Amino acid sequence: MSDGLAGNEYHFYHVVHDSPWLDGESEYSILNEGLPYWFNGLVPLAYGLNDTGLMLQVNDACDYIISHQQNDSWLGPEAPGDRDLWGRFPFFLGLIQLLEAEPSKATEVIPAMYSFINLMHSMLVDNTGFTEIWGQVRYPDMLISLQWLYENYPGNNTQLLFDTMYLLNERGLDWSNYWTEENFIFVDLDTVQPPITADSPQFPFTHGVNAVQGLKAGAAIYRFTGNETLLQNNRNGVNWTFSYHGDPAGSLIGDERESSMAANRGSELCTAVETMYSLSYLYETLGDMDFADRCELAAFNALPVSITSNHWGRQYLALASEPFAGQLTSPNPFWNVGDFGIIYGLEPNYPCCTVNMPQGLPKFLSASFVRVGEDGIGHSLLGPAQVSTNTSSNTPVAITCDTNYPFSPLLNYNVTSSAPFTLCLRVPSWYVPASSYVSINDNGTENSLSPDPHTGMTSIALPAGNSTVTYYLDATIQVVPRANSTVAIYHGALLYALDVGQTIATLPPDLYNVTYVDNSTNVDKYPYNVSSPELPPEAHDFAFTNTTPWNIAIDTSTLRFYTTANNTANEPALPNPIFDYGAPPTYITAKGCQVDWPLYNGLPAPLPQLPDGVNYRNCTGNVTDLVLRPYGSLKVHMAELPTVDLSLN
Repeated sequence: MSDGLAGNEYHFYHVVHDSPWLDGESEYSILNEGLPYWFNGLVPLAYGLNDTGLMLQVNDACDYIISHQQNDSWLGPEAPGDRDLWGRFPFFLGLIQLLEAEPSKATEVIPAMYSFINLMHSMLVDNTGFTEIWGQVRYPDMLISLQWLYENYPGNNTQLLFDTMYLLNERGLDWSNYWTEENFIFVDLDTVQPPITADSPQFPFTHGVNAVQGLKAGAAIYRFTGNETLLQNNRNGVNWTFSYHGDPAGSLIGDERESSMAANRGSELCTAVETMYSLSYLYETLGDMDFADRCELAAFNALPVSITSNHWGRQYLALASEPFAGQLTSPNPFWNVGDFGIIYGLEPNYPCCTVNMPQGLPKFLSASFVRVGEDGIGHSLLGPAQVSTNTSSNTPVAITCDTNYPFSPLLNYNVTSSAPFTLCLRVPSWYVPASSYVSINDNGTENSLSPDPHTGMTSIALPAGNSTVTYYLDATIQVVPRANSTVAIYHGALLYALDVGQTIATLPPDLYNVTYVDNSTNVDKYPYNVSSPELPPEAHDFAFTNTTPWNIAIDTSTLRFYTTANNTANEPALPNPIFDYGAPPTYITAKGCQVDWPLYNGLPAPLPQLPDGVNYRNCTGNVTDLVLRPYGSLKVHMAELPTVDLSLN
């Protein structure tokens, strides 16, 4: 990431380099959200990698913005008549991460934050601050920052913080009310009458990115109100959102607005990273193991499939059934996404994903460990990571996890503590109890796992000093029914998709250049200034095309899992990048055949539901050997597949 777009946008990308937040002229929206999105992701990337160059970018931007705070305490470039609070929400999330990583910044940053909060409070009292819907539905992000200040730098501002939280809740839209059987939309939104448009009252709740950012609303509000009735509605919201509108990779189907469960409808990259953040927050706050399972699913599948392996290109939308990723011809299947929506590049379709995608993995890493009770540290989001911290009872602990997870079932821990403490390891819901285990200090004893039924954590009491822990999570192939009589195939935390081969065409970057209205002047503005720096040679568009048939049905009885890794303590490091074509060591074989499956508006059509009593499709071609690979490594793929029974064909 640091060598790709995320680490280089500050030097060349107009939305960041020439942002109005830094006295520039380039922005794609009146909301001025571009630089705050970037800042929110670059802070955890810079400090997670301990990268001096990236930390310099973060501090340069922060110092400029804080030193140019307006006389009335507003942060950002807007004049008083054009101010919308929304862009401050991701900026504040970046600031609180910066203060956690570099407390020495508090002297300059904390006074600026409180000055702005006083102004925000007065704006909310005056019923101003939301010129658009976005802040009204995404206000839980600011609640999180205010609560962090209360817990870490309250000063004499406790009443201000609580009053502002209550005002945001009052001015914001009511997520808890939407997550009720009376109001939630359980059906294909394309079938709702009258149609749901951008002006419909349901639209703020059904916009894809809004829907997943809102998932943390009940938990965030509960933390300052103590209203436990919000929590069941919040849990319903998560369950219903993914059950009725989720894609198989762990994200939400929403090509701007939610639609159907059809595999030719898209999931936005911004939706993937916001899904990960909301679910990690929910697990930290409420502890339901389902939240962590879903977060990992999005992190290891929905996120990498939308980013090229060198991190210099990204999609706007990813589709579960995507045998080609290039420019489409109108009309396309999407609700409100252009014909460049599935191509890879610098800013295809809309720039928001370019500046928002950096938060995905760095925030996942920073949320990997949690405190559990008084004397426990838990590894909540699994993967290679390390932490040095204290338990709630103030015991210093250092933990390093060496692993190739999710491509390996083995996680090796080296632990140092100054006193006895409890190491807690999250056990995913897909684990195989009979063949999963934990072993301490290589003593030869394989202890079965005893996950807590709520959190999924298995607890290991460790003595003071140095300890080693071997954690083995066995998995089996899972076949999960999807819409239109199709299935998705999983092994562990990874979704597997049909490998349809690929060719790559390198294209000139097609820059987004759609005007928006500047409210202060009522003049159309272009999103970038022609004086912005030249693009680096790595910044291309990329089109991917399949080389083998995609209209395939599989016989699920023939699925077999394989790995080229040895799954031992001395297994070699994974290839880097790992989410590249052919790089992962795991794959699944199967047998299948071609079936009748037409195109619709340039992409595979939704297959008709099979009639009652009919369970399989009919072959239109010969039986063939198939290979399924980790979804994130296949930029063209088929992840929702119809089924056949080859014994009948």
